[in-house]
Amino acid sequence: MNDVNPGDIPPHRYDAGLANTIEARWQEHWAQHGTFDAVNPTGPLSDPSHPRAGAEKLFVMDMFPYPSGAGLHVGHPLGYIATDCYARFKRMTGYNVLHPMGYDAFGLPTEIYAVQTGRHPAEITAENIARYRVQLKRLGMGYDTKRSFATSDPDYYKWTQWIFLQIFNSWYDPDADRARPVAELIASFADGTREVPGGRSWADLSDVERREIVDGHRLVYVDEAPVNWCPGLGTVLSNEEVTSEGRSERGNFPVFTRNLRQWKMRITAYSERLLADLDGVDWPDPVKAMQRNWIGRSVGAHIDFATGSGPIRVFTTRPDTVFGATYMVLAPEHGLVDELVPAAWPEGTHEVWTNGHATPAEAVAAYRKFAAAKTDVERQEGAKDKTGVFVGAYAVNPVTGTEVPVFIADYVLAGYGTGAIMAVPGQDERDWAFAEAFELPIIRTVQPTEGFDGKAFTGEGPAINSSSEGISLDGLGVVEAKARIIAWLEENGHGVGAITYRLRDWLFSRQRYWGEPFPVVYDETGMPVALPESMLPVELPEIDDFSPKTFDPDDADTAPEPPLGRATDWVNVTLDLGDGPKRYRRETNTMPNWAGSSWYEIRYIDPADTEAIAAPENERYWMGPRDGGHIGGVDLYVGGVEHAVLHLLYARFWQKVLFDLGHVSTAEPFKRLINQGYIQAYAYTDKRGVYVPAAEVEERDGNFYHDGEQVNREYGKIGKSLKNVVTPDEMCDEYGADTFRVYEMSMGPLEASRPWDTRAVIGSQRYLQRLWRNVVDEATGRVLIADVEPAEETWKILHHTIAGVREDMEHLRLNTAIAKLITLNNHVTGLAEVPRAVAEALILMTAPIAPHIAEELWERIGHTESLGNTDYPVADEAYLVVETVTYPVQVNGKVRGRIEVAADADEATVREAALAEEKVAAALEGKEPRKVIVIAGRMVSIVA
Repeated sequence: MNDVNPGDIPPHRYDAGLANTIEARWQEHWAQHGTFDAVNPTGPLSDPSHPRAGAEKLFVMDMFPYPSGAGLHVGHPLGYIATDCYARFKRMTGYNVLHPMGYDAFGLPTEIYAVQTGRHPAEITAENIARYRVQLKRLGMGYDTKRSFATSDPDYYKWTQWIFLQIFNSWYDPDADRARPVAELIASFADGTREVPGGRSWADLSDVERREIVDGHRLVYVDEAPVNWCPGLGTVLSNEEVTSEGRSERGNFPVFTRNLRQWKMRITAYSERLLADLDGVDWPDPVKAMQRNWIGRSVGAHIDFATGSGPIRVFTTRPDTVFGATYMVLAPEHGLVDELVPAAWPEGTHEVWTNGHATPAEAVAAYRKFAAAKTDVERQEGAKDKTGVFVGAYAVNPVTGTEVPVFIADYVLAGYGTGAIMAVPGQDERDWAFAEAFELPIIRTVQPTEGFDGKAFTGEGPAINSSSEGISLDGLGVVEAKARIIAWLEENGHGVGAITYRLRDWLFSRQRYWGEPFPVVYDETGMPVALPESMLPVELPEIDDFSPKTFDPDDADTAPEPPLGRATDWVNVTLDLGDGPKRYRRETNTMPNWAGSSWYEIRYIDPADTEAIAAPENERYWMGPRDGGHIGGVDLYVGGVEHAVLHLLYARFWQKVLFDLGHVSTAEPFKRLINQGYIQAYAYTDKRGVYVPAAEVEERDGNFYHDGEQVNREYGKIGKSLKNVVTPDEMCDEYGADTFRVYEMSMGPLEASRPWDTRAVIGSQRYLQRLWRNVVDEATGRVLIADVEPAEETWKILHHTIAGVREDMEHLRLNTAIAKLITLNNHVTGLAEVPRAVAEALILMTAPIAPHIAEELWERIGHTESLGNTDYPVADEAYLVVETVTYPVQVNGKVRGRIEVAADADEATVREAALAEEKVAAALEGKEPRKVIVIAGRMVSIVA
């Protein structure tokens, strides 16, 4: 704050004390009057008397926070303030704006803290949410509080479980290219329109056999597959929750690959639609690219290599190189490995291939243990030294008829493609390195470019060494060669053209307590049975010990033991599911924390509806497609780019399933997406490289000191780890919420990261103080504005500002909107009297960004209603007409003068005025210019 004697401060100065008083009063007013409540077309949240009833809608959303005990720091509200400014602006321009805020409350961080403290996760969650709500309210957020919820509320996760059941009771029909109810699949088997696997009659199958067939088609299913097992956390993790170092994102524990029986969602069925529909959304190009890369569409062929235990099927994007396949590699977990392994090494087995083991079985077992200690991420990155082992069997290359050895190696993953590759070392760097390490043959099938002297050639060129009886690719380019070999493979029964995807099915099980229980039970067959909707929600039981069993972080041979398994009275239940009371066992895993955030935008629409996730009329109003190419979905969604793959991909998948089943009106959840930047702040490290509290660092003579010792300064993302946290509470105490809002929005474009500098906040405070003084006398509190007509110049400046600010606000250019308001405010400061019309327009334009001071000034100048739904100023076109234009005049590239001419002056007039300008004429020294270029409305360039 300024160093001013308290006795010298005018009694009505706008300072932190007055700001805090004003802000608390208006926050209570908004809460009591429901100023920011949106209105639905029907149901309990409809209201025909609402000022925006029947208006055009706008749905604005933030990626909701996971509330932690630490509360918000100044980096968190950046996107929240931006959407609040935008929502307030659009509300004032006539829109019915839905701008809600909820809380992502299930998940690992709270559970870990609960385990550490012995407190219940629900209690901790409630405290954290209360803290966030207080902080967000203090910042003046104009949320529709009637629509707030937490994903851990039973009334909310009842519908998360309901959506799970919709997915469980659906299958993907590739012919219709959409999800359909499982009941329709069963009917098609029963009436013979769909062939039963194995050629048997549906009527001849047992109940268990029928259920096995149906369960194999469901969009959510139980499967035993390689997963990321984290003993230190006692749970499995998705690939996205594992760092590039092969450790857990939470806790930094080692992660291992092992086979476990888990729930999965068949998101891969939607791969093509998830790709294609990216073209219809207004998202940042980098986010679209990340999703496309994650889905990973590849066009190629499946090729079968015969073995004594059945064919090994591979997928390759370069089937034209099959003549160069000199060995095969299976993932260590591949299901065919055990069938291929013989009792002894074949005669003549190369010593390098055995890893020194006496038998193939010993070699495979040892290598599997070695590979299990690595995550998929580590295996994909590939180690410098190639590892693997021969399984003791050979496969037959279908185009050459030669036998090729079959290896297992960790660089091939069971969960990607078919879990097997044909190795073509001549055209693949990893295969070349492996072939060198194991002394395997290398055959080039693509002619390298002239002058190439490397190892594997990965470019394009004519095919070579690619002929056998009945097929020759030699001399063909890649496209023609691929087409010819695929046709030959299909004609001869050795393969088929195919499209595959990198995307894997969504691992949906977590061995945790603090998550949504699955709405399924297991019967005496051990098969899952869906609970009826009438039994929802399935609530978490109260247990004393809700921590999962954790293990030595390095013990890969352990297995999950979910905490719900200890709630035996809850797990083992007698239920009547339509055929009399029977004993069942509940699922003891819980859903991942992504479940609740995959659909929350829908529940915001109708949070009180007890009959549906949202009434159809309300859902269509807020999210349905509209004219003009609007595909539907939330109109504006703002959040961090770190959610580009996980959350956004999962939410799109759930939305598409619900769309296919007729529960929602649009196939995409979010029409427009903006990723806000980060706020960075100085962080300081001592001579050990350890971060010290930034607030305790002193600057002296350009150097920085902590406890008397010099420290190093660096920029970093604000956070606890860097000990550079600045909280919005501190800023509100010191300057007021409006000053904090103005500063954060003026720091730069929303999408850009920006440095935090507390000292610079004073500039935003001075702007608001100047605005206050333009309306209120600091000494008396008297209102200063006058009912006088503004001068012509003031009218022009005002309406140009209105036009510019409206344009900036529409495009979320809040920093430039603030700059324009400061310019207008400075002009008003210089007026002898402040005209009411100018003051009112200035206050209204300020309101979305600094709402508290705007409300206070609006009331002080005589208005009795909140300006929250007051019309935003509109520019008068008459004052936007430009009568004259100023042209800079360059002579040989250097500006020599400026001329002012009529805005509609023709080129000849501008040329004549430029040549007549005194300084320009002097620069020409009476000589005729070689060239005069007039760029209309911008400049004149003269070449002497």
